[in-house]
Amino acid sequence: MSIHILPPEVASQIAAGEVVERPASVVKELVENSLDAGATQISITVKEAGRGLIEVADDGSGISFDDLPLTVSRHATSKLSSAEDLFHIATLGFRGEALASIGSVSQLTLTSRAEDAAQGGKLRVDGGHVSAVEPIGVPIGTVVKVADLFYNVPARLKFLKKDVTERRHIEEFVARYALAYPHIRFQLRQEDRFTVQTSGSGDRREVLASLYSVKLAQQMLEVLAEYEQLTITGFTSAITFTRSNRREITLFINGRWIQDTALVTAVVQAYHTFLMVGRYPQSALFLELPPEMVDVNVHPTKAEVRFRDRDQVFRGVQRAVRRALLAHTPVPDIRGKSFETPGTETGFYQEDQVWSPPDPGYQQVQLTWDPLERQLDDSRVPLLRLIGQVAATYLVAEGPDGLYLVDQHAAHERILFEHFLEQRQTSIPSQVLLEPAVVEFSAAEASLINDQLPVLEKLGFQVEEFGLNTFLVRGIPQILAGVDPSAALRVLVEDFEEDETPLQAELEAKIIARVCKRAAVKGGQSLSVEEQRALLDDLEGCQSPRTCPHGRPTMIHLSVDLLERQFGRRGAR
Repeated sequence: MSIHILPPEVASQIAAGEVVERPASVVKELVENSLDAGATQISITVKEAGRGLIEVADDGSGISFDDLPLTVSRHATSKLSSAEDLFHIATLGFRGEALASIGSVSQLTLTSRAEDAAQGGKLRVDGGHVSAVEPIGVPIGTVVKVADLFYNVPARLKFLKKDVTERRHIEEFVARYALAYPHIRFQLRQEDRFTVQTSGSGDRREVLASLYSVKLAQQMLEVLAEYEQLTITGFTSAITFTRSNRREITLFINGRWIQDTALVTAVVQAYHTFLMVGRYPQSALFLELPPEMVDVNVHPTKAEVRFRDRDQVFRGVQRAVRRALLAHTPVPDIRGKSFETPGTETGFYQEDQVWSPPDPGYQQVQLTWDPLERQLDDSRVPLLRLIGQVAATYLVAEGPDGLYLVDQHAAHERILFEHFLEQRQTSIPSQVLLEPAVVEFSAAEASLINDQLPVLEKLGFQVEEFGLNTFLVRGIPQILAGVDPSAALRVLVEDFEEDETPLQAELEAKIIARVCKRAAVKGGQSLSVEEQRALLDDLEGCQSPRTCPHGRPTMIHLSVDLLERQFGRRGAR
């Protein structure tokens, strides 16, 4: 095939592939245009998870009648005039590709009126084909409607995720920018219900309360630091509030949301020694530095940046967060008191247990065993005789073939999980709460809960909507009696990953496993002798007693043969 120039519509669709990845990308580009226009109110309407309609309306400075055709032309912008301007970018948009790219893969309608104009104009773009501008009477500002996204690129439609996932991406984006611009009033309406609403009062803590919960907003620690040309503000969570992943670490540079692995690592390292392994903070940090010290012209989505002095920014973020933690974290009193670890597990110190250094002549023997010595299979465990509890975390038991160390938390998870599965075959009984529990979520989490309400009802939960991103828990499964109902509901969304619901049966099993993890006894929790025996008896009756529902082993087996070799009663191999 000979070399030829691509038709304009094909070139536009190729460019759109870089800018418009999913419906959330459209919302991002349109909202950033509204922010650059000086809007004080931004209203977003989404239908069919963005495939059917995305509408963004603002009260910004608007676009003049004569400039409307240029807005949907490629590389047309009012924010740059020369190559030198690329090193002093002070706006969110500057490439001049967004509206042209969106118009090439959708049916776009642009209505706007400039501040000094008597009337506005309306422009339509259908798959890259631009119509003439029509005069129209509208208020000052701009309204962009994007209908039938990717209607002319069916291959792209197939790559979109489920509706719940696409809605969650939109909600997370709007929530981030509402937090970054607290002086602007944001409204997000998805499928005829408001999921994000902020007042525009300028108080970030108030925005935190509206997006997440009042309790979280009260617990977040304020970050405020200045290092030479770098200013860092925002909030980070106390060590008592953690997440299971890094997804809630949000970073803004000069008002622009970015994704930077190094800076996320800086936030995590600031919590070094404060959080247990596998737990992460929730943070929202806003960095300000001279535009010439950061290059935002790295990727068409403008989510990646490069710093002139990356180490300076890394150190600044780490020090700022660490200072906030040290300023607000009290020194714990551990004498005879219970302590709470960052992972929400509770342990206990005994007043009469005083640590002392070992005798100088004492030699610690490293206990090792050959993994081929005795493999544990998935068969039933033998009858076990309880010996006792070690470190308020492990049960020690004797079996006919040696010693068993049982992780009480993992074992209880397995027991609860199998009880749940057994009851699910008929009907899981529910226990009505004397006083309903009110639970607040972020917009994205509330969307997940809404989609799974029928599943929760089947599993014995009685949950109903109770206002914006708020739910009322009226009942929980009887098997979870005594468990904090709000904690049981919150754990359902904490570890939710994208597209992890391929089959309904798998979804129910995953929800049950998460609830059981929350309800199971924790490491560090002292059990009575009767409770220890009951735990071992229930574990012996499980179908798969060797692992918890998440695959972690419930027990370690030390054979008599191994013990004899460790004590030198037999020759070591």
